[in-house]
Amino acid sequence: MSASTRTPVVDAHHHFWTPSRHDYYWMSSAELDPIRRSFAPADLRPLLIAAGVDYTVLMQTVPSVQETREFMSTAEATDFVAGVVGWVDLTDPAVGDTLAELQSQPNGQTLVGIRHQVHDENEAEWLLRPDVQRGLKAVRDAGLAYDLLVRPRELPAALATAKAFPGMRFVIDHIAKPSIAAGEIDDWAALMEPFRPLTHVTCKLSGMITEANWDDWTPADLEPYVHRAVDIFGPDRLMYGSDWPVCLLAGQYGEVKNALEEALPPLSPLDRDKVFGGNAIRFYGLDVG
Repeated sequence: MSASTRTPVVDAHHHFWTPSRHDYYWMSSAELDPIRRSFAPADLRPLLIAAGVDYTVLMQTVPSVQETREFMSTAEATDFVAGVVGWVDLTDPAVGDTLAELQSQPNGQTLVGIRHQVHDENEAEWLLRPDVQRGLKAVRDAGLAYDLLVRPRELPAALATAKAFPGMRFVIDHIAKPSIAAGEIDDWAALMEPFRPLTHVTCKLSGMITEANWDDWTPADLEPYVHRAVDIFGPDRLMYGSDWPVCLLAGQYGEVKNALEEALPPLSPLDRDKVFGGNAIRFYGLDVG
């Protein structure tokens, strides 16, 4: 069946990188050695075909506008990359001009969102800084979505930010990275619960296997977190994401998608289609015609 007669399957969260090109500061520890190499479209394409995935959203990996430009060019040249979530300096007074310049490029339509590695900042309330809030306003005014890369520590600031921008599209990456390996769920769920009525906030069912025990996780380990996310956000506000190639630390591409399919509670075919593609298309405004 062709993508034109069904809801396309979208991996709403993956990366490419070339270690010789940028400083991947977060890749310094020895445990990340298995993924300290280049990953490009040619590496991902056969995995998508095998898993039945039609399109993807390419995510920023470093705080670099140059990487954003490179990813926009990659999206323009790669049939399965339907959108890019890039990076701009939210604290820069001229961030609005940077966004306008990116969007004015011939491939400007490929930029669908912005992200910053908030969980790497020293301040738990970094998102609430006045200069950051000003930058978020520029992202909103540019019509772009914003990916919240946070851990439970930053969820209160993320919640306050979402409340401050009710007309802006937000998505919480990786269900906010609870410690699945330690079975920590109640405190995480309590921090996620206030997002329930905020219908402009979505959540990605991604990045979970690398928060579990890398060597012996099972879909059953993910199930309590997935079920709680479904309860809080509902099937209209959830998206599948592989977090490839980071996921390779704990499992193969196909295992990630299969694990989510097993961990989800019973959903109608329509709702499953939303989680595995429809919601990402709508949220990011992907042109997958």
